[in-house]
Amino acid sequence: MTYKIIGDSCLDLTEELKRDPRFQMVPLTLQVGAAQVVDDETFDQKAFIRMVKECPECPKTACPSPEIFKEAYEAADAEAVFVITLSSHLSGSYNSAALAKQLYEEEMKEKGITSSKKIEVLDSESASAGQLEQALYIRDLCEQGLNFEEVVEKLRKFRDEMHTYFVLESLDTLRKNGRLSGLQAFFATALNIKPVMGADHGVIIKLDQARGINKGLQRMCDIAIKEAGDTTGKRAVVCHVNNPERGEYVKQELAKRASFKEIVVTNAAGVATVYANDGGIVLAIG
Repeated sequence: MTYKIIGDSCLDLTEELKRDPRFQMVPLTLQVGAAQVVDDETFDQKAFIRMVKECPECPKTACPSPEIFKEAYEAADAEAVFVITLSSHLSGSYNSAALAKQLYEEEMKEKGITSSKKIEVLDSESASAGQLEQALYIRDLCEQGLNFEEVVEKLRKFRDEMHTYFVLESLDTLRKNGRLSGLQAFFATALNIKPVMGADHGVIIKLDQARGINKGLQRMCDIAIKEAGDTTGKRAVVCHVNNPERGEYVKQELAKRASFKEIVVTNAAGVATVYANDGGIVLAIG
């Protein structure tokens, strides 16, 4: 079965995967003050971080239109198309991608074309490292020769059992954009307290806290390993925002605590850079 994996631009692909034609990102638009930045291959992370620091307004994001997703489906030269989006609790990207699938199938029907292309649109209930974790799982299943229906069934179960965690220098962008609804505002920055955050079916929750970023990252790893159970044969994905040393630090902390088949480290594209801020870390274990 030939396959294509399409994500919105919070699917933080490694440099190697960006060159793999089986993977594609559909860009969101980033807004900083009056400036708009398309989160595609032209995204300049360091310049964007400078822009955000110099702008008094909080950065925002806008999801891709259904038409852009639909064009990606049409162009996909594959029998199976798997679409992984940001949690629907965080973005309208899933709704846009799902509507695009409906429009694509209706258009094929109207034209009397029987398309052999099968499309699955998945709400990742996660973001960033979590989306990449799911994308790599799809790749593994497809390479094993499973059919479309088998991949979808296993993928949904994998999504439901996967855990996502993050530790950020600041939660301000998430809070100001209404992504921490239901959580008490956190104002302990003067004490250098770093919350360890997680996700409950795509909704952001607070798991713990620690003083200082390294203690926070260590605590995140402790919680992640405990929740992961037996990590034999499992993969961990670490996404950093403009801080490869910190990404490597988390990789080493995970390796101290458990044995994984692979620990992937990647740098954030634009969306995760907006919300996780400079130096943020997102971790996913499936």
